[in-house]
This record gives sequence, structure tokens and C-alpha cells, in this order.
Amino acid sequence: MFYSFCSSNIFFLITKKGSFDYLQSGQPSRVRSFPHVEVFIQSISKKEMGQFLKRVSSVVPNLHVVDIDVPLDTLCKEEHKLEQVALGREFHISLGRTVPIRVHQIDSIVTMLCQKLQFQKRYWIDFNKWEVFINDDRTRTFLSLEVVTGGLPEITKQIQAVNEVYKLHNLPEFYKDPRPHISLAWALGHVSGSFKKVVEQETKSSGFRGSLQSRICTSKVGGIECKIGNRTHIICKSPNQ
Repeated sequence: MFYSFCSSNIFFLITKKGSFDYLQSGQPSRVRSFPHVEVFIQSISKKEMGQFLKRVSSVVPNLHVVDIDVPLDTLCKEEHKLEQVALGREFHISLGRTVPIRVHQIDSIVTMLCQKLQFQKRYWIDFNKWEVFINDDRTRTFLSLEVVTGGLPEITKQIQAVNEVYKLHNLPEFYKDPRPHISLAWALGHVSGSFKKVVEQETKSSGFRGSLQSRICTSKVGGIECKIGNRTHIICKSPNQ
């Protein structure tokens, strides 16, 4: 599990892993970042999940894979590429809002995160439900897997810890009722209504019932890191790693 958290007249904005936008600004330079848990999907789940993505993609036009922005229908033509590119990479569960931090805040934030999160134990995360989410500015709609049972108490506690650190640095806290999830694909605009209908129909016709007892996939979490720009700060590692 990992976190992301950075004067002159340059504003640094992380847009993708390893790339930056430079914007002229009257404000001191900052880096937009967010705390998150990194997750890998187990191979045993990829085939069935890939089939679900193919069915949704055949009904919802112009879906793209999250982060790499490859059209989903292109990957659906070759099953091994769909599993490798769309499902065979790192995903993240957000533990805090995307926020800009200033250079002088880095050491304080990292130190406090270490203090609050250093004794985390390894735990399993169960993804039980296909769900549709919208980003804050309503410019994109996401197909996601939500954590409903296993791992939810642990993630909730970590969100609370991050909120405490944010609050002490005058940063906006996370959503009042957080719903931890990983996002797999996105569509442009606010299309949650029609998107949800498709996902509900496909969920009913597939083996994924989205019940509290079932799980679509599971992942084991064992450590926390804090990513600031291109630097990674290790917050904690579980004793058995």
C-alpha cells in the first residue's frame, strides 16, 4: 500500500507517473499528490474480470483503461492483451483527496504518517462489487471495484489517520463516507446513469453478484509508502515482508 504526497514561480503538477506539467503561477511551487494503497490483481481473477470488461465495453462506447488511456475496445480484441494491459498492472485505493502540498510541509507530513501508520499489519482486501463513480469535477465516469467487506475496517482506519495528518497541515480531508475502490476504466463526461444500468445488467447476468459474501478478486497488502514527486518514502513494512 502506498501514499503519494511536494519556492519560485513554477507550479508542479503530476499528471502521470514520471511526467510533469509546469504552470506559471504567483504561488510558491507545489506538487499535487494523494495517499493511496497499491493493489495487484491475482491471475486467477483476471480471466473472469476480463470477460466482464468485454461485455461492458460492447455496450458502453469510448471506454478507456485508467492511467494508460488505451481504448478498452481495442484491447478486447485480444484476450491476453486485455488481461496483461488492463488488469496486469498496479491499481490504487485512494486514502485521501488529491491535494497540493508545499515544500516546507514534506518532512512534517512524512514524519506524522510514519508515527501514525508505522505499526500496520498485513491484511487481505476483498473487492466485492462492481460500481460506477464520478470524479469531483464531473468530467469522467469510472468503472470500479469497491471494497465492501474484507479490508474495509483497516482501510477506513488508514483514511482516518491520513485525515488527521491533513487536518494538521490545513489540507482538505477525505470524503465523509469513504467508499474504497480501484478504478479500471473511464468514460468521458457525466454518464453514470446509463453506465450504472449496463453494469447492473451485466452483474446480474454474470457470476458476480456483488453480495457481501462473494468476492470478485482479492489482494494482500503489506506496507505503506509515501510518493513525493519521483521520490518514495517508506512509511512502514510489515514484519513478515
